[in-house]
Amino acid sequence: MRKVFNQVRSLLSGKSGITAAIQTFVVKVLVITINMGTGIITARVLGSAGRGELAAVILWPQFLAYALTLGVPQSLLYNLKRYPDEKSELFSTALVLSFMLGILASGIGIIFMPYWLSQYSPNIIRAAQWFMLASPLSLLSMVFAASFEARDEFTFSNQIRYFIPLSTLVFLLLLLAFDVDNPITFGMAYVLPSVPVGIWMFTRLWSRYQFSMQNMYSASKRLLDYGIKAYGIDLIGSLSGKIGQALVVGMLTATSMGLYTVAISLSRVLNTFEEAVNIVLLPKASARPLPEIILLTGRAVRASTFLTLLCVAPLLVLGPFFLTLLYGEDFAPAAPVFRILLVEVLISGTSWMLAKSFMAAGRPGVVTVLQGIGLSITVPMMLLLIPRYGLIGAGLALLISTSVRFVLVLASYPLVLKVAPPNLLITMDDVQYIRRSIAKRDQS
Repeated sequence: MRKVFNQVRSLLSGKSGITAAIQTFVVKVLVITINMGTGIITARVLGSAGRGELAAVILWPQFLAYALTLGVPQSLLYNLKRYPDEKSELFSTALVLSFMLGILASGIGIIFMPYWLSQYSPNIIRAAQWFMLASPLSLLSMVFAASFEARDEFTFSNQIRYFIPLSTLVFLLLLLAFDVDNPITFGMAYVLPSVPVGIWMFTRLWSRYQFSMQNMYSASKRLLDYGIKAYGIDLIGSLSGKIGQALVVGMLTATSMGLYTVAISLSRVLNTFEEAVNIVLLPKASARPLPEIILLTGRAVRASTFLTLLCVAPLLVLGPFFLTLLYGEDFAPAAPVFRILLVEVLISGTSWMLAKSFMAAGRPGVVTVLQGIGLSITVPMMLLLIPRYGLIGAGLALLISTSVRFVLVLASYPLVLKVAPPNLLITMDDVQYIRRSIAKRDQS
């Protein structure tokens, strides 16, 4: 029993790649469970139309913040690994840049919200404008997370990941206890918990990095040099998950938005394996020799893709049952687009993880252009398919775009890195490596 306890403690506190990935996976499962709880509450209380209004209110602050990162969070992580002696300057400059970009995102959202949400009520539009003030915090939170991960502090970073959705769930339950059930107030439950958590993260990081205004010009040049090149990959990752919702908000009714939000949220549960490994992969692989980067990426891709596939297959059959069981009969029409999004999740997770090799090798520019070609297909395809096929069209547009990006990333390995892409089929060597890594007590 003592041996089992020690092994579990090692897995939950270690800093090696395998243990950090396991920690992150456990947290992701916890977060998914909590998010499903909040999703079920909001869907059953608000209905499909109210759920669509809630999505319209809380979507834009994060969407615009992610669209305007300029790659700063990814660049900060890479540069902190490569230039640890400049950590104070890099951290401080990243904070300033991200805050300014967050203010820009807020301004854009406040100005254009009446045009983007023209089919919604004035109260929803006004609330969405107020919620745009959360954009700077969204950007700063990404910088905070990158700063912790650069120090291999995955345990604390993971604690933050589940604390925010847990606070949202508690907030929603309190609102229900006081018979509050409108989309705008529910939206506050999603946004407000980030404020004290952001302060907590900043306070903890202050003692590790210190704030310094020195050499800010050279630090910003270094951050933006890598960041602009990585920005396309960062932007693609954000837009590929949000662009569908953004266009559905503007082109279809609140009821359709509610159906799409539930379908895409439930399908993204399958990102658990990929995201858990992905969070750890870049910090562990950054600035290593190319053969090591390819080796690490290959193992990560094969394991996460295999596990995701095991979940996708049964959900293609049982997905409609779970939609109605969890969210109610109002959400049964989301079943067809849900099936399409399941396949898209499998391909997009593999593609996004394969792209990490270029990030770790310091060569994000070329693959950014290639993936950007794939993303550029999304908007015209949605504009073409959504009016014709509704929700099905939104799902098909995402699937087509994701498939193009997947092919382009694979082709980029021999063209850019001059190596063959990793094998995507899991092997016994991968299984044995994982078993050895778990069995070995973490010495980090």
